[in-house]
Amino acid sequence: MAKLKIRGKELLKLGYPDGKVIGIAVNMALKHCKRSSLEEVLATLKLVLDQPVNYLDHPHFAMVAAELVEVPEEVREEKTISASPMAYKTYGSVNIDEKAIHQMDIAMRLPITVAGALMPDAHVGYGLPIGGVLAADNAVIPYGVGMDIGCRMCLTVYDFPTNFLIRKEKDLLVKLKENTRFGQQVFDRTPDDAVFDRTEFKEIPFVKPLLGKARQQLGSSGSGNHFVEFGEVEITTPNNSFGLPIGKYVGLLSHSGSRGLGAYIARHYTEIAMEQCYLPKVAKHLAWLDLDSEAGAEYWMAMNLAGDYASACHADIHRRLGRVLGEKPIATIENHHNFAWKEQLADGREVVVHRKGATPAGKGVLGIIPGSMTAPAYIVQGKGEMHSLNSAAHGAGRKMSRTKAKNSTTHNALSKHLQQHGVSLIGGGLDETPFAYKNIKEVMRHQTDLVDVLGTFLPKIVRMDK
Repeated sequence: MAKLKIRGKELLKLGYPDGKVIGIAVNMALKHCKRSSLEEVLATLKLVLDQPVNYLDHPHFAMVAAELVEVPEEVREEKTISASPMAYKTYGSVNIDEKAIHQMDIAMRLPITVAGALMPDAHVGYGLPIGGVLAADNAVIPYGVGMDIGCRMCLTVYDFPTNFLIRKEKDLLVKLKENTRFGQQVFDRTPDDAVFDRTEFKEIPFVKPLLGKARQQLGSSGSGNHFVEFGEVEITTPNNSFGLPIGKYVGLLSHSGSRGLGAYIARHYTEIAMEQCYLPKVAKHLAWLDLDSEAGAEYWMAMNLAGDYASACHADIHRRLGRVLGEKPIATIENHHNFAWKEQLADGREVVVHRKGATPAGKGVLGIIPGSMTAPAYIVQGKGEMHSLNSAAHGAGRKMSRTKAKNSTTHNALSKHLQQHGVSLIGGGLDETPFAYKNIKEVMRHQTDLVDVLGTFLPKIVRMDK
């Protein structure tokens, strides 16, 4: 008898679905039925197709049957959320769009939610709105932290006269361009840093392969609203905690986060959370991880690593530019947002406080709240207001989407606006035009209960992506 010849098209004629199962069937037939006739093999395969459950133990075609058996989808128990949100404090609601408030309302319906607050710069995000603060019981929400884990502000102050910025403008533009990298750009060589010796890079399987990328991106900044800029610092409050007399100085301000490391961590653990924590569609991006679970403990370690990596990136940015300036800073102020902290409420309960686009503002805690490329940033000290969960705004907040911003102005209009404010810009797209942001002065007026203003930073020479 001739050697068996069987082709996939013959199985298609029998009614087999196109795909993997045909390849398995052909391979099994050629392996086990070499001397059988084509008619006999096709007859058997037709029986397997029609009643695969009866052939799961077949000596030759069990694998084919297994592919054909319809396995019912796993029925996952859906988490229940409350019908109405828990009460929470909103600051500056007059300037917050309804979609952001709706997102916060959904977050306040979660069974893990203990308390919450909405900051005056709030706008729509994924899951928790930007400007949302949420206290949870022994759980962390990856999208409550955000994609850019540990995104932060860093200000270094130099004892230069303020006319230094005018006299040295051309030179500072060159120095800023040469010593910063944005988006996909990285430095040819990056220094070593203690953050790369962290055990998390060895102990967390998912994080281990990210070490090389993290090394490569050290000292670089993201795209979007991230920046590095020189500007004029004015200290307005005496006897401040950073020891500077009232007066004007030169400052270097940066805004960036944890780059690819943080983004990969956020995506990975969000997927795990959404798989393990099955929520109604309206709340699915608020899926959480219990801190007592393996994935929750891993995410917590990875999140803290990403936050420290973001700090290391800022340290490298300020080190590079401080070196070319030839001076040491006389003060440094740094804070981060897009993070989760274990903190205590007024009644002593320990909770996980998510600040997605919100500045820590515990009593005496320093921070920087930026405006836009032509608006001031504010140097602040927290008042420790529990109604805001020790939080404040993290910036002016967007009033336009990126698409709307691009379609609402022109490069010529942006250039005129920059000129009117005496600002020189490297990069920066129309999606980051100052017109896309809320009025930072109004935002600050809505949080006088949350922070004291110690001084301001006015941008003059700005570098962004593009």
